[in-house]
Amino acid sequence: MRFADKVVLVTGSGTGIGQAIAKKFAEEGANVIIMGRRREPLEATARELEAIMRSRKSNGKVMMFPGVDVSSVQEVIDMFNAISREFNGIDILVNNAGVSGPVKILASQPFKEFRECVSIHLTGTFWMSINALKYMNDDGRIITISTYFTEERPYEQRPYRFRTPYTSAQGAKNRLSEALAWEMAEKGKRIYFIVSNPGPVHSDRIYKTVYPKAAAEFIRIGGFQGLSAIDIERIASDVLPYVGEDDVMLEKAIDRLASRMVEERSSREDSMHTQDASSIASTIRSCLDKIREVAEKIQNNTKNMIVDGNFLTQEETAEIVLSLADVEVSRLVNGRIMPSDRVFYPVKPLISTYQYYSDAVDANLAGKSILLSISSNDDVTIRRVRLLISKLAGHDARCTLLSQHDLALDGVDKRICNMMDEDEVRRAVRDAKPNITIHLTGNYDYNREITSLSREEWDKLVDRFINIPALISKETLNSIVQDGGREPSRFKGSNGIVIIVGPDAPYGKKVSNLIRARAEVPRGALRPFAVTATQELSEVLNSNMRVYLVLPGSVDGREPDDGRLVDTCLYLASGMALNRVEVIYYPDEVRAL
Repeated sequence: MRFADKVVLVTGSGTGIGQAIAKKFAEEGANVIIMGRRREPLEATARELEAIMRSRKSNGKVMMFPGVDVSSVQEVIDMFNAISREFNGIDILVNNAGVSGPVKILASQPFKEFRECVSIHLTGTFWMSINALKYMNDDGRIITISTYFTEERPYEQRPYRFRTPYTSAQGAKNRLSEALAWEMAEKGKRIYFIVSNPGPVHSDRIYKTVYPKAAAEFIRIGGFQGLSAIDIERIASDVLPYVGEDDVMLEKAIDRLASRMVEERSSREDSMHTQDASSIASTIRSCLDKIREVAEKIQNNTKNMIVDGNFLTQEETAEIVLSLADVEVSRLVNGRIMPSDRVFYPVKPLISTYQYYSDAVDANLAGKSILLSISSNDDVTIRRVRLLISKLAGHDARCTLLSQHDLALDGVDKRICNMMDEDEVRRAVRDAKPNITIHLTGNYDYNREITSLSREEWDKLVDRFINIPALISKETLNSIVQDGGREPSRFKGSNGIVIIVGPDAPYGKKVSNLIRARAEVPRGALRPFAVTATQELSEVLNSNMRVYLVLPGSVDGREPDDGRLVDTCLYLASGMALNRVEVIYYPDEVRAL
């Protein structure tokens, strides 16, 4: 009974990994609080936990919170108030709640779904952790379940095709746990933060959602005889969820979609409108068979990258979490990503440091339409925009500035819009008709404690450093390749460049590790975003389009050099880096002489 009398809250605990974790804590005598979106699975889990506690003769209690969204401001506050009344506090929080999010190329992802995925994974982790801290004494532990994707090795960054919001959120989430660990240590509080990064786990989310959706996306891009890309997308949304369920329900879903397709084809000029519902239903079944085949291939490819060829079971994953929750182990691994993942996943060296881009001086940008967009109007950002406008004008490029405010900048056409409004951004970007987009996120005050941020302040940071860069990138891609999101084959051979200039690294003579850790949260989101988007564009869509990331500042604390930043942007905008594998550029990382 290692956790007798401890109070443990597990998010997303009605099914899957979360349920397995809750059971392990119940076996060890803990009071277990479960929460999730659906009542029925939680009620069934609660009965199982109570049975475990009876069989173990434990004094543990079960508390259940159905329908609570981990990213909801008031629902989370109300839940913790109720927990406090029942238990007077909490000892362990396991951030497990998650969703697959859209499993599509960036250009095809609805912005609403992108934001929801980031909100559950990243903001949910932030909001649950911030509120849990109010009710924790010394030796409190916050364990966050993450992914083996997004993690960096020297000069490497792992992409995860079709999963840009997921990887962005996970990358920031990992760095968030590290930063919170430093903050608590600075305050002298013994509250430990650990990220559990177990690698692939047997779960319905993988087998019934992620792999089949990824397979459907590959087929939507590559094509399937008798079906358009839009048809395949509808199969993925309307029929694929029934695969593995009752055969009668699956057949009904196939017939419903086939009937709708017959009606739509007969109402317009379509070479296939003479097909009857039975013939179309047969084609849908063939497409589903192909999706299953590709999904199995994806699964087997992943298994082949694991030394023993096996995914972890949910129970094994729960045992890992239980071990990390031990107070002595938590103390030893505080602020770390644990354990190191089991997947041998070699990637190309996608990160580059500064070199003198002499070619940038001769960049052929004459007549190019370049969109400069900013999500912050701080002094440093405005200074850099002025320098970019001046340099680009010297190359005879036509510049348009997209921002939320009317700024006193000359030599550029201006578009003002709400940067979080998908329709407004789409109209503004398409009106500018860019060949190249350079988006500057701006900076924020690294001296602010993350634990002191209001929810409104946190949401604005997430918008500035994740959601807005993603929306600008997506709309640029779809402006250059009209309707590419719906017909991804149109991206083949296309040309276009997006450059995201992220926040500076902190600089000064003595930069503490706490400040560095805070600065890495937004940078940790942008790195996997850029490499994932670029992998899709180059290796899946066979285009000449790229999404680059430029990160000013250096590890030795020198002030960023605007000249190097602009040179790097010009070099990337020129297309001269097209055949290079690097996606992330650090213009200030040079060897001191």
